[in-house]
Amino acid sequence: MREVAFIKQNKEKWLDFEQAISGKIKKNPDDLASLYIHLVNDLAYAQTYYPKSKSVIYLNNLAALTYQKIYKTKREDRNRLVEFFKTDVPLIVYQNRRYVLYAFLLFFIFVFIGVFSASHDSTFVRLILGDHYVNMTLENIEKGNPVAVYKQGADWAGAVGITVNNLKVGILEFVAGIFAGFGTAYILMQNSIMLGSFQYFFYEHNVFWASVRGIWIHGAMEIFGMVIEAAAGLVFGAAILFPKTFSRIESLKIGFRNALKIWFSTIPFTIAAGILEGFVTRYSPDMPIALNIFIILFTLSVISWYYLIYPAVVNHKMKKAIQAI
Repeated sequence: MREVAFIKQNKEKWLDFEQAISGKIKKNPDDLASLYIHLVNDLAYAQTYYPKSKSVIYLNNLAALTYQKIYKTKREDRNRLVEFFKTDVPLIVYQNRRYVLYAFLLFFIFVFIGVFSASHDSTFVRLILGDHYVNMTLENIEKGNPVAVYKQGADWAGAVGITVNNLKVGILEFVAGIFAGFGTAYILMQNSIMLGSFQYFFYEHNVFWASVRGIWIHGAMEIFGMVIEAAAGLVFGAAILFPKTFSRIESLKIGFRNALKIWFSTIPFTIAAGILEGFVTRYSPDMPIALNIFIILFTLSVISWYYLIYPAVVNHKMKKAIQAI
């Protein structure tokens, strides 16, 4: 898009926001928070395509003015990465919370399909997991350690391999959003049905609790992260399907950028899950039950808080700050 067209398309929105910040007009705090996020997106776009233009200077000054007014009572945090996780991602997640909800709904539906299918077809688990894996797990169950598979390989080798594989799945979920979100839903379906059938398999062989104690030490963050990555893919896909007031290309770029930020935010959790799987899960059969449960609940609480609770907290603070301007 030529810069003239870019300015013409967004000028009214910028002036509207500028007047609201200056106090000339009153705006609903939710609308202002949404406008601020769009302003930051427009600034990033202008910096990319018109780096030496006056548009960049104008938008940068407007964003800086807004930031200073919102955070005028706080010490500026110069660590951009900290600000990314502390403010940027939570606001984007909150703005796209419906897609987080859709991702979880799809996840639970697909897990149920996996459980239902495994419970009504004795060959379904072998179809999904493969004969080799099923036979190996049956042998481990007979030996009294259903999750012995996690003892295979060296600690570091296992952790790195697991982490890389999980990162690949996350990237695929995010990138597959370009197929209007259906690619993301398909990948989520594959993994969720596998999880449902896998857990039913342990239930069927009366070692469900032992499997939970092992799998969910790392699985709480790994599976939750997978759902958030699917939400990122849905955000990307929705930008293609529902461009709103933007052109489809502009909407695609904004959706891609927001979805990329959501996906990137899951990386620390994916790495943590890989470390837990490589170093801790293998000791689950001999671990005190209290410690076992604590690790599962703690990891689940941390990632749940960051993606389900903290975004609303940050949005609320943003609204209060804007009201105080």
